[in-house]
Parts: sequence; structure tokens; C-alpha cells
Amino acid sequence: MPADRTADSIRLRETLALIAPGTPLRDGLERILRGRTGALIVLGHDKMVDGISTGGFTLDVPFTSTGLRELAKMDGAIIVDDSLSRIVQAAVHLMPDHTIPSTETGTRHRTADRVAKQTGHPVISVSQSMQIIAAYVGETRHVLEDSGQILSRANQALATLERYKLRLDEVASTLSALEIEDLVTVRDVAVVAQRLEMVTRIAREIEDYVLELGTDGRLLSLQLEELITGVDAEREMVIRDYLPRGRRARSPEELLAELEALNSAELVDPAATARVLGLTTSDALDGAVAPRGYRLLAKVPRLPPAVVDRLVDHFGTLQKLLSASVDDLQAVEGVGELRARSVREGLSRLAESTILERYV
Repeated sequence: MPADRTADSIRLRETLALIAPGTPLRDGLERILRGRTGALIVLGHDKMVDGISTGGFTLDVPFTSTGLRELAKMDGAIIVDDSLSRIVQAAVHLMPDHTIPSTETGTRHRTADRVAKQTGHPVISVSQSMQIIAAYVGETRHVLEDSGQILSRANQALATLERYKLRLDEVASTLSALEIEDLVTVRDVAVVAQRLEMVTRIAREIEDYVLELGTDGRLLSLQLEELITGVDAEREMVIRDYLPRGRRARSPEELLAELEALNSAELVDPAATARVLGLTTSDALDGAVAPRGYRLLAKVPRLPPAVVDRLVDHFGTLQKLLSASVDDLQAVEGVGELRARSVREGLSRLAESTILERYV
């Protein structure tokens, strides 16, 4: 799946969550597959669905996986309500608009494709001959795979994520040391922004696998959460630290959206990343830049975000923050003597540990 979240991809994710292993609907679909009968199931019921439905039986009974399996033995479609709590109709003949374009060849799949496009409701098609389950959501067709195949790909992606996260930690640590020494260049910032975006994209791919795996993906979900904890906050802090100022300055959210829009070839180019960040319009990647101090202040314990904003607004750059005395810090609104000492000591400890880690 693509990293961006279009309307169809969001709806597809919601549908995959409904038919993931461990859900009643997936249990019913698996029963249909084992029984070697096909099925056409519309996940939603409204006037539009009624308008293209003929024949069949009105049931309005509680949804059960065994009931779904038994009703699939009859020809025709099964219609359930939006909450998947009741089976509304069975053995229904669906007659969608035949002018709706479809690349499907089989009658059941072509009907599912057109019904999904016409009604906006997800439609599930179970192929009797090919023994596959396909979900149609808007313009998207997604074939469900065996959990073992998905797990194999997910574990490969997780191993890749571990390597990228390790490299991210290295370049982020280097950036912190360079910030303290006031030696940061555009290239240093671009490299960290690149790695953060790469890690985020891989994590989103794994999130899709976790969603599709359902109960089979619990362990994978725990591993993913452990690896990416703090990454989203780090992305925002890097952007805020180096966000260009001016009347036409963009917001951190806009810059993050532009980074997400970069294709893979553009993302590996530091110059392209730097241009998105607004740090350079040429190849001057070795130009010096100064951080505001958001990243390091975020690492000071028990320091509220509002106080961080006021400290950055007051001092302007990290170097001024690092050289500020306790009295200087107390001049900032909301920073009393105890908090000023905490900030002073916290920044000093961070500076010492970062430099030691870099050179020892």
C-alpha cells in the first residue's frame, strides 16, 4: 500500500480491520473457503443498495460466522448492515450500473467491483474456483493473503526498519553533538530528516501488515511500537528547530506533508530534502545553520511544552540557551528559580554526555 492516506486507502484499512484474522467476518469467510462455495457480501445497507437489489430474502437476523457460511450455499449476494451486527438479506441478485468500467472478467468479481464503485460500500468476493478472498473498496481491489505470507514480508520489513533505526540513532546523536558545538550544516539536518522519513515510511508499511494480520500480528505490533517510539516527536522537533522564518514561512505540518510527498529517488537526495525544508535553494549543503533548541529542550525532564516555546522565543538559538545563566533563564515567564536550575543542569548534562558519546 502507498504511504499516503487517500480516502480509498483509509477505507480499505478500515475494511481490512473488519476482515482480519480473529474477527467473526474472517471466520465466516474462512468457513466459506473450506466449504468450497463462492460468496458475494456487501458490507453496508442503504437505499442505494436496495435500488440495485432484486429477489432474495429479507432476514434481519444477528450476524454469525456460521450463519454467513450457511447462507453462502445459496446463489446470490448476502447483505449485512454497516456495523456487521446483522445479516439484512440473502440470495439477492445485484444489478449495478453496467456502464461502470471494470477490468474484472468473472461475473461475481465484476459485480462486486461495480457495486463497490456505485454504492461506496465495501464488497467481499469469495472465489469458488480460485479459492481467494478479494475486497473491493471504491476503485481498489485487495486480495487477502495467507497470514504466513504476510508475516514473512512483515518480518523482512521489520529487519529493514531495525537497520534504518540504528542508522537514524547514529545520525541524530551526531546532530546533537554538532548542535552543541555550533557546527551544524544543511547536510547534517537533511540527513537526519531523510532518515526520520525513511523510518516513518517503513513503519507505516508494517502497520498495514499488522492491521491485515489481526490477532496474528500482536507480537509484530509490540516490536514495531518499541522501535518507533519517539520518532514522530523527533520529526516535529527537527522541523521546528530549523524552520525558516519570514512572512512566507510554512508551518511544520506543511513541511512534513511535503517530505511525505517526495518519491523514493528524491528522498535519498540530501539537496532535495534540504529544498523541501527551505534550508537551501542550491547545492550549498555545507552552509552553516543554527538550531533553536527544541530538540535538546525536549530531552530535559519535566519541562512543559509551553515553557519550551517561551524559552525558545526568548533566546532564539540553542547557543544562547546553552550560555544562559540561571538568572537569565528566570527572566522567562513561567520559569522560576527551581525550574531555571533544572533547565541549566539538564542542558549541561546533555551537552556533556553528548560530547563524550561522540568522542570517546
